Amino acid sequence: MSESFFDRLEQQAKSDPKAIAFPEADNEMILRAACELVKLSAGIPTLIGNPQEIQARLAEYALSADGIHVFDNTDPAACESIVAQYSAKYTDLSEKSVLRKIKNPLNCAMFLTKLNHTDCVAAGRSYTTADVIISAQSILGLKDGSGVVSSLGIVNAPNFNGSEGGMLAIADCAINPFPSADELADIAINSADTVSALMGWEPRIAMLSFSSCGSSEHESIDVIRASIDIVRTRRPNLKIDGEFQLDTAILPAVAKKKVPYESAVAGKANVLIFPNLHAGNIGVKLIQIFGGADAYGPVLQGFAYPLCDFSRSAPLSEMLGNILILLVRAQKEGRNV
Repeated sequence: MSESFFDRLEQQAKSDPKAIAFPEADNEMILRAACELVKLSAGIPTLIGNPQEIQARLAEYALSADGIHVFDNTDPAACESIVAQYSAKYTDLSEKSVLRKIKNPLNCAMFLTKLNHTDCVAAGRSYTTADVIISAQSILGLKDGSGVVSSLGIVNAPNFNGSEGGMLAIADCAINPFPSADELADIAINSADTVSALMGWEPRIAMLSFSSCGSSEHESIDVIRASIDIVRTRRPNLKIDGEFQLDTAILPAVAKKKVPYESAVAGKANVLIFPNLHAGNIGVKLIQIFGGADAYGPVLQGFAYPLCDFSRSAPLSEMLGNILILLVRAQKEGRNV
Protein backbone atom coordinates (compact mmCIF):
# COMPACT_ATOMS: atom_id res chain seq x y z
CA MET A 1 0.00 0.00 0.00
CA SER A 2 1.37 3.41 -0.89
CA GLU A 3 2.46 5.37 2.15
CA SER A 4 0.14 8.29 1.42
CA PHE A 5 -2.86 5.97 0.98
CA PHE A 6 -2.01 4.04 4.15
CA ASP A 7 -1.55 7.29 6.07
CA ARG A 8 -4.87 8.64 4.82
CA LEU A 9 -6.69 5.49 5.88
CA GLU A 10 -4.96 5.51 9.26
CA GLN A 11 -5.86 9.12 9.94
CA GLN A 12 -9.44 8.54 8.83
CA ALA A 13 -9.77 5.48 11.08
CA LYS A 14 -8.31 7.40 14.04
CA SER A 15 -10.85 10.19 13.60
CA ASP A 16 -13.68 7.93 14.76
CA PRO A 17 -12.37 4.54 15.92
CA LYS A 18 -14.78 1.70 15.29
CA ALA A 19 -15.11 -1.63 17.09
CA ILE A 20 -13.96 -4.67 15.15
CA ALA A 21 -14.65 -8.32 15.98
CA PHE A 22 -11.86 -10.86 15.50
CA PRO A 23 -13.14 -14.45 15.83
CA GLU A 24 -9.74 -16.12 15.33
CA ALA A 25 -8.27 -15.26 18.74
CA ASP A 26 -6.06 -18.36 18.72
CA ASN A 27 -4.15 -17.13 15.67
CA GLU A 28 -0.83 -15.35 16.23
CA MET A 29 -1.23 -12.99 13.28
CA ILE A 30 -4.69 -11.94 14.42
CA LEU A 31 -3.37 -11.18 17.90
CA ARG A 32 -0.52 -9.16 16.45
CA ALA A 33 -2.91 -7.25 14.21
CA ALA A 34 -5.21 -6.48 17.15
CA CYS A 35 -2.29 -5.17 19.20
CA GLU A 36 -1.03 -3.04 16.30
CA LEU A 37 -4.51 -1.60 15.96
CA VAL A 38 -4.44 -0.54 19.60
CA LYS A 39 -1.01 1.06 19.13
CA LEU A 40 -2.33 3.04 16.16
CA SER A 41 -5.45 4.10 18.13
CA ALA A 42 -7.34 3.41 14.92
CA GLY A 43 -9.87 0.85 16.13
CA ILE A 44 -11.21 -1.09 19.10
CA PRO A 45 -10.53 -4.83 18.79
CA THR A 46 -12.82 -7.44 20.32
CA LEU A 47 -11.42 -10.97 20.43
CA ILE A 48 -13.84 -13.89 20.67
CA GLY A 49 -13.04 -16.74 23.04
CA ASN A 50 -12.07 -17.75 26.55
CA PRO A 51 -10.31 -14.81 28.26
CA GLN A 52 -7.77 -16.98 30.08
CA GLU A 53 -6.78 -18.78 26.90
CA ILE A 54 -6.51 -15.49 24.99
CA GLN A 55 -4.37 -13.98 27.74
CA ALA A 56 -2.10 -17.02 27.66
CA ARG A 57 -1.72 -16.68 23.90
CA LEU A 58 -0.89 -12.98 24.17
CA ALA A 59 1.71 -13.75 26.84
CA GLU A 60 3.18 -16.51 24.67
CA TYR A 61 3.89 -13.96 21.95
CA ALA A 62 4.93 -11.22 24.42
CA LEU A 63 1.93 -9.09 23.45
CA SER A 64 -0.01 -6.71 25.68
CA ALA A 65 -3.71 -7.11 26.38
CA ASP A 66 -4.10 -3.37 27.01
CA GLY A 67 -6.94 -1.89 24.97
CA ILE A 68 -8.19 -5.26 23.77
CA HIS A 69 -11.75 -6.31 24.55
CA VAL A 70 -12.79 -9.96 24.86
CA PHE A 71 -16.19 -11.54 24.43
CA ASP A 72 -16.30 -14.95 26.10
CA ASN A 73 -18.50 -17.17 23.96
CA THR A 74 -17.71 -20.05 26.34
CA ASP A 75 -19.56 -18.24 29.16
CA PRO A 76 -23.20 -19.44 29.32
CA ALA A 77 -24.42 -16.18 30.86
CA ALA A 78 -22.80 -14.03 28.19
CA CYS A 79 -24.24 -16.24 25.46
CA GLU A 80 -27.72 -16.22 26.99
CA SER A 81 -27.59 -12.42 27.02
CA ILE A 82 -26.84 -12.32 23.29
CA VAL A 83 -29.61 -14.84 22.62
CA ALA A 84 -32.10 -12.67 24.52
CA GLN A 85 -31.01 -9.52 22.69
CA TYR A 86 -31.22 -11.21 19.31
CA SER A 87 -34.60 -12.78 19.95
CA ALA A 88 -36.00 -9.43 21.08
CA LYS A 89 -34.96 -7.81 17.80
CA TYR A 90 -35.08 -10.55 15.16
CA THR A 91 -37.29 -13.55 14.40
CA ASP A 92 -35.30 -15.29 11.66
CA LEU A 93 -33.52 -17.66 14.07
CA SER A 94 -34.88 -19.52 17.08
CA GLU A 95 -33.30 -19.04 20.50
CA LYS A 96 -32.03 -22.61 20.34
CA SER A 97 -30.42 -21.95 16.97
CA VAL A 98 -28.73 -18.74 18.13
CA LEU A 99 -27.40 -20.47 21.24
CA ARG A 100 -25.99 -23.30 19.12
CA LYS A 101 -24.46 -21.00 16.51
CA ILE A 102 -22.86 -18.59 18.97
CA LYS A 103 -20.55 -21.32 20.26
CA ASN A 104 -18.69 -20.95 16.97
CA PRO A 105 -16.44 -17.84 17.28
CA LEU A 106 -17.06 -16.79 13.67
CA ASN A 107 -20.83 -16.86 14.13
CA CYS A 108 -20.42 -15.10 17.48
CA ALA A 109 -18.57 -12.24 15.78
CA MET A 110 -21.43 -11.91 13.29
CA PHE A 111 -24.01 -11.77 16.09
CA LEU A 112 -22.02 -9.11 17.98
CA THR A 113 -21.89 -6.96 14.86
CA LYS A 114 -25.54 -7.43 13.93
CA LEU A 115 -26.47 -6.43 17.50
CA ASN A 116 -24.19 -3.35 17.28
CA HIS A 117 -21.75 -4.43 19.98
CA THR A 118 -19.11 -4.19 17.25
CA ASP A 119 -19.15 -2.37 13.93
CA CYS A 120 -17.53 -4.92 11.62
CA VAL A 121 -15.96 -8.38 11.37
CA ALA A 122 -12.49 -9.37 10.16
CA ALA A 123 -11.71 -13.06 9.60
CA GLY A 124 -9.99 -15.44 7.25
CA ARG A 125 -6.61 -16.38 8.74
CA SER A 126 -7.93 -19.76 9.84
CA TYR A 127 -11.42 -19.79 8.35
CA THR A 128 -11.84 -20.22 4.60
CA THR A 129 -13.58 -17.64 2.42
CA ALA A 130 -16.50 -20.06 2.16
CA ASP A 131 -16.70 -20.28 5.98
CA VAL A 132 -16.83 -16.49 6.27
CA ILE A 133 -19.41 -16.04 3.53
CA ILE A 134 -21.73 -18.79 4.78
CA SER A 135 -21.67 -17.42 8.32
CA ALA A 136 -22.29 -13.86 7.15
CA GLN A 137 -25.11 -14.87 4.82
CA SER A 138 -26.90 -16.81 7.54
CA ILE A 139 -26.56 -14.11 10.22
CA LEU A 140 -25.79 -10.67 8.76
CA GLY A 141 -27.77 -11.08 5.56
CA LEU A 142 -27.53 -8.96 2.44
CA LYS A 143 -28.00 -5.21 2.30
CA ASP A 144 -31.15 -3.83 0.74
CA GLY A 145 -30.99 -3.88 -3.04
CA SER A 146 -28.12 -6.33 -3.21
CA GLY A 147 -28.69 -9.69 -4.84
CA VAL A 148 -25.19 -11.13 -4.73
CA VAL A 149 -22.08 -11.18 -2.56
CA SER A 150 -18.89 -10.13 -4.31
CA SER A 151 -15.33 -9.10 -3.60
CA LEU A 152 -13.36 -5.98 -4.42
CA GLY A 153 -9.63 -5.41 -4.29
CA ILE A 154 -7.68 -2.16 -4.16
CA VAL A 155 -4.58 -2.31 -6.35
CA ASN A 156 -1.52 -0.11 -5.98
CA ALA A 157 0.60 -0.65 -9.09
CA PRO A 158 3.97 1.13 -8.86
CA ASN A 159 4.61 1.16 -12.61
CA PHE A 160 1.17 2.39 -13.65
CA ASN A 161 0.06 6.01 -13.93
CA GLY A 162 -3.65 6.13 -14.60
CA SER A 163 -6.54 8.38 -13.72
CA GLU A 164 -5.96 7.74 -9.98
CA GLY A 165 -2.18 7.48 -10.16
CA GLY A 166 -1.17 3.89 -9.47
CA MET A 167 -4.47 2.97 -7.85
CA LEU A 168 -7.30 0.86 -9.28
CA ALA A 169 -10.26 -1.07 -7.92
CA ILE A 170 -10.90 -4.56 -9.29
CA ALA A 171 -13.83 -6.96 -8.90
CA ASP A 172 -14.81 -9.78 -8.61
CA CYS A 173 -11.65 -11.83 -8.08
CA ALA A 174 -12.74 -14.21 -5.32
CA ILE A 175 -16.36 -15.33 -5.26
CA ASN A 176 -18.58 -15.59 -8.38
CA PRO A 177 -17.36 -18.09 -11.02
CA PHE A 178 -19.73 -17.17 -13.86
CA PRO A 179 -21.93 -14.21 -12.88
CA SER A 180 -25.13 -13.60 -14.80
CA ALA A 181 -25.97 -10.21 -16.26
CA ASP A 182 -27.94 -9.32 -13.12
CA GLU A 183 -25.08 -10.46 -10.90
CA LEU A 184 -22.48 -8.55 -12.91
CA ALA A 185 -24.66 -5.46 -12.59
CA ASP A 186 -24.83 -5.95 -8.81
CA ILE A 187 -21.05 -6.38 -8.66
CA ALA A 188 -20.54 -3.17 -10.63
CA ILE A 189 -22.97 -1.15 -8.51
CA ASN A 190 -21.63 -2.44 -5.19
CA SER A 191 -18.06 -1.81 -6.36
CA ALA A 192 -18.92 1.75 -7.33
CA ASP A 193 -20.48 2.39 -3.92
CA THR A 194 -17.50 0.85 -2.10
CA VAL A 195 -14.98 2.88 -4.08
CA SER A 196 -16.93 6.10 -3.64
CA ALA A 197 -17.17 5.64 0.14
CA LEU A 198 -13.68 4.29 0.68
CA MET A 199 -11.54 6.17 -1.81
CA GLY A 200 -13.57 9.31 -2.40
CA TRP A 201 -13.35 8.73 -6.16
CA GLU A 202 -16.07 9.33 -8.70
CA PRO A 203 -16.37 5.75 -10.00
CA ARG A 204 -15.68 5.17 -13.69
CA ILE A 205 -16.59 1.53 -14.27
CA ALA A 206 -15.18 -0.49 -17.16
CA MET A 207 -16.77 -3.86 -17.92
CA LEU A 208 -13.85 -5.93 -19.17
CA SER A 209 -13.86 -8.42 -22.02
CA PHE A 210 -11.71 -9.84 -24.81
CA SER A 211 -13.68 -7.48 -27.07
CA SER A 212 -13.84 -3.71 -27.32
CA CYS A 213 -17.03 -2.09 -28.56
CA GLY A 214 -18.18 -5.01 -30.69
CA SER A 215 -14.78 -6.02 -32.11
CA SER A 216 -15.81 -9.62 -31.37
CA GLU A 217 -19.09 -11.45 -30.93
CA HIS A 218 -19.80 -14.23 -28.44
CA GLU A 219 -22.64 -15.16 -26.11
CA SER A 220 -20.43 -14.33 -23.10
CA ILE A 221 -20.09 -10.76 -24.39
CA ASP A 222 -23.89 -10.52 -24.60
CA VAL A 223 -23.96 -11.08 -20.82
CA ILE A 224 -21.58 -8.15 -20.29
CA ARG A 225 -23.59 -5.86 -22.56
CA ALA A 226 -26.81 -6.80 -20.79
CA SER A 227 -25.23 -6.04 -17.42
CA ILE A 228 -24.30 -2.53 -18.59
CA ASP A 229 -27.91 -1.90 -19.64
CA ILE A 230 -29.11 -3.09 -16.22
CA VAL A 231 -26.74 -0.77 -14.37
CA ARG A 232 -27.75 2.19 -16.54
CA THR A 233 -31.40 1.48 -15.78
CA ARG A 234 -30.92 0.99 -12.04
CA ARG A 235 -28.30 3.69 -11.48
CA PRO A 236 -28.34 6.12 -14.43
CA ASN A 237 -25.97 8.47 -12.60
CA LEU A 238 -23.10 5.97 -12.63
CA LYS A 239 -20.39 6.24 -15.27
CA ILE A 240 -20.14 2.77 -16.79
CA ASP A 241 -19.06 1.63 -20.23
CA GLY A 242 -17.86 -1.32 -22.25
CA GLU A 243 -17.37 -3.95 -23.28
CA PHE A 244 -13.68 -2.98 -23.16
CA GLN A 245 -10.41 -4.82 -23.37
CA LEU A 246 -8.12 -3.94 -20.49
CA ASP A 247 -5.92 -1.56 -22.47
CA THR A 248 -8.98 0.21 -23.84
CA ALA A 249 -10.24 0.72 -20.30
CA ILE A 250 -7.12 2.28 -18.78
CA LEU A 251 -4.89 3.66 -21.56
CA PRO A 252 -6.10 6.91 -23.19
CA ALA A 253 -4.11 6.39 -26.39
CA VAL A 254 -5.62 2.94 -26.94
CA ALA A 255 -9.12 4.12 -26.07
CA LYS A 256 -8.81 6.88 -28.65
CA LYS A 257 -8.17 4.27 -31.34
CA LYS A 258 -10.67 1.62 -30.26
CA VAL A 259 -13.69 3.57 -28.98
CA PRO A 260 -15.58 5.33 -31.79
CA TYR A 261 -17.53 7.68 -29.50
CA GLU A 262 -17.06 10.02 -26.55
CA SER A 263 -16.79 7.98 -23.35
CA ALA A 264 -16.54 9.13 -19.75
CA VAL A 265 -14.83 5.83 -18.91
CA ALA A 266 -12.65 4.61 -21.77
CA GLY A 267 -8.96 5.20 -21.12
CA LYS A 268 -9.57 6.49 -17.61
CA ALA A 269 -11.46 3.75 -15.77
CA ASN A 270 -10.77 3.42 -12.04
CA VAL A 271 -13.05 0.41 -11.40
CA LEU A 272 -12.45 -2.73 -13.45
CA ILE A 273 -15.11 -5.44 -13.48
CA PHE A 274 -13.93 -8.86 -14.66
CA PRO A 275 -16.45 -10.98 -16.58
CA ASN A 276 -15.82 -14.16 -14.57
CA LEU A 277 -13.71 -15.58 -11.78
CA HIS A 278 -11.17 -17.17 -14.11
CA ALA A 279 -10.26 -13.76 -15.51
CA GLY A 280 -10.39 -12.07 -12.10
CA ASN A 281 -8.24 -14.58 -10.25
CA ILE A 282 -5.67 -14.81 -13.05
CA GLY A 283 -5.70 -11.05 -13.53
CA VAL A 284 -4.97 -10.12 -9.93
CA LYS A 285 -2.12 -12.64 -9.73
CA LEU A 286 -0.58 -11.30 -12.96
CA ILE A 287 -0.77 -7.78 -11.52
CA GLN A 288 0.96 -8.90 -8.33
CA ILE A 289 3.61 -11.23 -9.77
CA PHE A 290 4.66 -9.45 -12.95
CA GLY A 291 3.60 -5.91 -12.12
CA GLY A 292 4.90 -5.84 -8.56
CA ALA A 293 1.58 -4.43 -7.40
CA ASP A 294 0.05 -4.64 -3.95
CA ALA A 295 -3.54 -5.87 -3.96
CA TYR A 296 -5.51 -5.24 -0.77
CA GLY A 297 -8.63 -7.17 0.05
CA PRO A 298 -10.77 -8.86 -0.65
CA VAL A 299 -13.36 -6.43 0.61
CA LEU A 300 -16.58 -8.43 0.79
CA GLN A 301 -19.49 -6.51 -0.70
CA GLY A 302 -23.23 -6.96 -0.59
CA PHE A 303 -23.64 -7.74 3.11
CA ALA A 304 -25.69 -5.59 5.45
CA TYR A 305 -22.62 -4.94 7.64
CA PRO A 306 -18.94 -4.37 6.83
CA LEU A 307 -16.87 -7.52 6.59
CA CYS A 308 -13.41 -8.48 5.34
CA ASP A 309 -11.78 -11.80 4.54
CA PHE A 310 -8.02 -12.08 4.95
CA SER A 311 -5.83 -14.12 2.71
CA ARG A 312 -4.48 -16.93 4.89
CA SER A 313 -0.95 -16.12 3.74
CA ALA A 314 -1.18 -12.33 4.07
CA PRO A 315 1.70 -10.58 5.87
CA LEU A 316 0.89 -8.37 8.83
CA SER A 317 1.30 -5.16 6.80
CA GLU A 318 -1.31 -6.31 4.29
CA MET A 319 -3.65 -7.38 7.08
CA LEU A 320 -3.40 -3.95 8.67
CA GLY A 321 -4.18 -2.33 5.34
CA ASN A 322 -7.27 -4.51 5.00
CA ILE A 323 -8.32 -3.72 8.58
CA LEU A 324 -7.98 0.03 8.02
CA ILE A 325 -10.05 -0.26 4.85
CA LEU A 326 -12.69 -2.15 6.83
CA LEU A 327 -12.74 0.41 9.66
CA VAL A 328 -13.15 3.30 7.23
CA ARG A 329 -15.99 1.42 5.54
CA ALA A 330 -17.61 0.99 8.95
CA GLN A 331 -17.40 4.75 9.48
CA LYS A 332 -18.97 5.47 6.11
CA GLU A 333 -21.67 2.82 6.23
CA GLY A 334 -22.61 3.27 9.88
CA ARG A 335 -24.38 0.84 12.15
CA ASN A 336 -27.71 -0.66 11.17
CA VAL A 337 -30.13 0.05 13.97
